[in-house]
Amino acid sequence: QAQLVESGGGLVQPGGSLRLSCTSSGFRLDSYAAAWFRQAPEKDEEREGISCITSDGTTNSADSVKGRFTTSRDNAKNTVYLQMNDLKPEDTAVYYCATVPFCGDWNQFYSWGQGTQVVVSS
Repeated sequence: QAQLVESGGGLVQPGGSLRLSCTSSGFRLDSYAAAWFRQAPEKDEEREGISCITSDGTTNSADSVKGRFTTSRDNAKNTVYLQMNDLKPEDTAVYYCATVPFCGDWNQFYSWGQGTQVVVSS
């Protein structure tokens, strides 16, 4: 079986922090670029690309999260991370990771994880 599994979501107060993890199973993640997307709970919301990291560790972030979210990877653990700081209610969403052909284009992907829910509320 080959899959991506996100974890680390939960309920957090505004201004708080969470670190999401995305771990591959059945294949090596270190040879792929990986991106984080999110989908707000409102109906008809599309998945928003928010951060991407190349196989060599170069990162790109969307303006909506720049300065607050940071993507990193640990090849030994076959995992990519999304460190989320200064969380706001507007960050409430289901967060997904995906393997992608390259960073800089949010429209293409190879595979998705199942998502992990983040709720920012007081």
